[in-house]
Amino acid sequence: MRAGRLALGDLDALVVTNLVNVRYLTGYTGSNGVAVVSRDRRLFFTDFRYMTQAGEQVAGFEVAKGERDLLGDVAEAISGRVGFEDASLSVRRLERLRSLAGSSAELVPAGDLVEALRAVKEPGEIEAVRAAAAVADQALSAVLERGLAGRTEHDVAVDLEHQTRLLGAEAVSFDPIVASGAHGALPHAAPRPQAIPGDVFVTIDWGAKLDGYCSDCTRTFATGDGVAEEALEGYELVRGVQQASVEEVRADRGGRELDAVGRATIDDAGHGEHYGHGLGHGVGLEVHEGPTLSPRSKDTLAAGNVVTVEPGIYVPGRFGVRIEDLVVVTDDGCDVLSSLPKQLTVVS
Repeated sequence: MRAGRLALGDLDALVVTNLVNVRYLTGYTGSNGVAVVSRDRRLFFTDFRYMTQAGEQVAGFEVAKGERDLLGDVAEAISGRVGFEDASLSVRRLERLRSLAGSSAELVPAGDLVEALRAVKEPGEIEAVRAAAAVADQALSAVLERGLAGRTEHDVAVDLEHQTRLLGAEAVSFDPIVASGAHGALPHAAPRPQAIPGDVFVTIDWGAKLDGYCSDCTRTFATGDGVAEEALEGYELVRGVQQASVEEVRADRGGRELDAVGRATIDDAGHGEHYGHGLGHGVGLEVHEGPTLSPRSKDTLAAGNVVTVEPGIYVPGRFGVRIEDLVVVTDDGCDVLSSLPKQLTVVS
């Protein structure tokens, strides 16, 4: 029981308002719900619209019907030292909850208690992410069969999203990135209604959401054999750093330490200023969650983390390259969930 693993510390209860965390703890997928976890009781509140859904989905919690604004119902159920999710609860809602609870409850920031649990995936969660990654890879493979050169970036992105849903995903993890030529120098480029030319790189960053769990992957393709030599050298640089970084992933490695594996190599090759993001991030119910792999990370990997490994270089006005795998951290290495090849592939 996930709620039973919450480390409440000196808290008498925790109010969970972040709907992703609510889903993780209770199984509820609706849009209005709050969970209250105390040492001797677990309550789930929703309103009339979702009572049937809650009855079918929520496990391990008492389900209580409240008003559409659930804070009044929550306030009546809490007392003592009560934690709230300070990363997601707005100031306005917090002050309303304080007002409603009055002197019966001392509301204090609780940090990322649920997020800490979510970072280490259970076997069933890993299988859900694995399935999402497989759907995403199948979707892109189908799109690539229709070619890239001559199609607009927007057309490819829409095709990818449509194909992902056709294969059974409930949604894409995020709006796909399709960026060709110099546009690829924007790490989070929005697809344009502009035709993809031949003999350039096309970076595609995409993912599927299946049973609530996300995938995330990036590949960079060539649209012909005439790609500029500078870009080809950049591709091989990123590919080497990405593979070396994947090989270093294992439990007990620090996020900052892993980020450093290839950063010096990229810097030595003269592209240090063109690599402005971290090596990776956690993926699960959200496409960006803990732990992080970056120069400022304070995280240490644990078996069961699911993280991306995605170095890249972005040369303004010329080209961009990113290669990203999704991996499951194990005690002695990692399990790579991304199946598409990383050798440069020409898709005309």
